[in-house]
Amino acid sequence: MYDVIALGELLVDLAERTKDENGYPTLAANPGGAPGNFLAALSAYGKKTAFLAKVGDDTFGHLLTGTMRRAGIDTRGILISPDTFTTLAFVTFDAHGDRSFAFARKPGADTQLRWEEIDPAMLEQARVFHFGSLSCTDEPARTATQKAAAYARAHGKLVTYDPNYRAPLWKTEQEAKAQILWGLSQADIVKISDEETQFLWGCGPEEGAERVLALGARLVMVTLGPKGCLLKNAQAEFSCGCPKVQPIDTTGAGDIFGGSAVSRFLELNKAPEALIYGPLRSSRCQPLHRSFRRHSVHPEKGSRPAKNTGGILSKCTLKDSPFRRGSYRIMGDNLPARRGLQGGLCLLVRDYIDKIHKKFPVKFTQNR
Repeated sequence: MYDVIALGELLVDLAERTKDENGYPTLAANPGGAPGNFLAALSAYGKKTAFLAKVGDDTFGHLLTGTMRRAGIDTRGILISPDTFTTLAFVTFDAHGDRSFAFARKPGADTQLRWEEIDPAMLEQARVFHFGSLSCTDEPARTATQKAAAYARAHGKLVTYDPNYRAPLWKTEQEAKAQILWGLSQADIVKISDEETQFLWGCGPEEGAERVLALGARLVMVTLGPKGCLLKNAQAEFSCGCPKVQPIDTTGAGDIFGGSAVSRFLELNKAPEALIYGPLRSSRCQPLHRSFRRHSVHPEKGSRPAKNTGGILSKCTLKDSPFRRGSYRIMGDNLPARRGLQGGLCLLVRDYIDKIHKKFPVKFTQNR
């Protein structure tokens, strides 16, 4: 029995480390792909996971399979393609730490996964099925993804989804939007970024969360980059901010965030819509008032109206995790919030993030 099974891209990130005097970057190879990062976080928390993917019969493909296995992820669903190479992603950074992506994927092995190659019994054995949009950029992986999602839903599995929009991998924006909207309509829990809500609807995170719920999701987690995150279901919402930091490398931050969130969600053993309005409960904070006022909570001084004190989330870089990635961590004792969610979103956010830097050795960004 698996807690989570994911389907999607498994690739190598060639990330910029330095530039020479002529401007050519020195690249470091790292295992990559959003679903793999997502599963690595879950496995680090002791969850049983499995991956449905395809890599090339090449050095990188075999390295990736071994990395997943060492991360505790069941690799029996990772297939080896003798005809296509493992996909490569080239990640470079500007002066602000923002990323640019380019891909060697025409085609990449991950796009060649077929539904007929997937063992449905693995889907039947999972509590949660997870996927993203990048397995829907090309056939036959698109059909494989659609049929796997339909199969999981037909068998009563919880479905989670992360669009993970990467413009260079889509032929047109219209095609990307159509496939992402389809994915959103299939999911019970969605992790989406504020940039993606802007791309899809030209709106902010609050309206974006409402639109995702209207498509059928039961819980939405919107990542806001340096501003933190917003969680919302049909009954309540919860938001938390971040202190100002200088990013080192944000690659994979949302993936680790999402995997950690789903890990905590599984531990709560509640339906997404059952995370209801109520007081916050945490070992490190007092209950918040039922209001939209922001409060910060100190273990000794109690609850008080907050100044703009930042929040519990801060970007950091994972150094020694199975996947070299960015993530978020708890910041001190301040907890800005809008509404508390009984037995739910407050613990979902606070507890799983509190565990991240215990599970993954991290190098934090520097405060400005």
